[in-house]
Amino acid sequence: MHRQPRQSRAPSLLWRIFITNALLFVVAWAGLAFSPATVKPPFVLGGIVGVVVLGLLLLANFAALRRALAPLNRLTAVARRFDPLRPGPRIPVYAHDAEIVELTRAFNDMLGRLEHERRESARRALEAQEDERARIARELHDEIGQSLTAVLLGIEHAQRTAPPATSEALIPIRETARSSLEEVRRIAQRLRPEALDDLGLRSALMHLTERIADRSSVRVGRNISRHLPTLEPEKELVIYRVAQEALTNVLRHAEAQHVVVNLGVANGSVILRVEDDGCGPRGEENGGIKGMRERAILIGADLAIEPKPGGGTRVRLAVAAE
Repeated sequence: MHRQPRQSRAPSLLWRIFITNALLFVVAWAGLAFSPATVKPPFVLGGIVGVVVLGLLLLANFAALRRALAPLNRLTAVARRFDPLRPGPRIPVYAHDAEIVELTRAFNDMLGRLEHERRESARRALEAQEDERARIARELHDEIGQSLTAVLLGIEHAQRTAPPATSEALIPIRETARSSLEEVRRIAQRLRPEALDDLGLRSALMHLTERIADRSSVRVGRNISRHLPTLEPEKELVIYRVAQEALTNVLRHAEAQHVVVNLGVANGSVILRVEDDGCGPRGEENGGIKGMRERAILIGADLAIEPKPGGGTRVRLAVAAE
């Protein structure tokens, strides 16, 4: 295997400037100290006094350079922890040098443009995803669902006219067709929650938790307020999808026995909390969690995924009601 040559790490900008200035100071001091030219007292530079003065000059130079270059260090720290899925961090503009102030503002503007582009690209991707989900759900319901319904009706008709032995043999075929039809309907509901469009967010979440409880061994509790403010359809869809993905993660990864879905209003925001008693957050975020973060960015909501005291995971989504 070909190995790339190891790159030597260059000194930081602070040390490069400081070393250059220090060399200039030392050369100037040495030139004066060992020059054959003499200067009458008290203007004598040399000996212990000269060394002390040189050291003080070097310390003052280092402190001044460190202060001048501090905004660059802050810029580096923000750049390293910047994540488009967690927008918000900026560098405070409180330097005195015009160049540093302009650089800080330009960097903050660049972060703003990156977050805006990320939000718009997420919006386009999620809109296309929801459109595709709706199309597939319609095809499953209108085409495959109707075909299975016709097959089921045909089997039932055949049972009524066939001899008893044949009618008995058609029972497992009928039940297979019936279960397949129900599975197609469940898939269509997961792709596009009809209850959200027809009955609203509260009914859709209640239907979601009931379906999860019926299909798993995890006990699902819910506390959904009856007095929710009117939200834009886009915000309601994000709340539903985040709850859906959080419950899916509980079933797949959390090894939990109990999960609770809370939805209420606090401080002018609609707050969704999904809490379980499982093994807690894992180190690396999966695609589902990244999808939740993208949806939260899409509507300007705050999403936090953190360990719950006593064990488990808490997913909290805060959506502005106005």
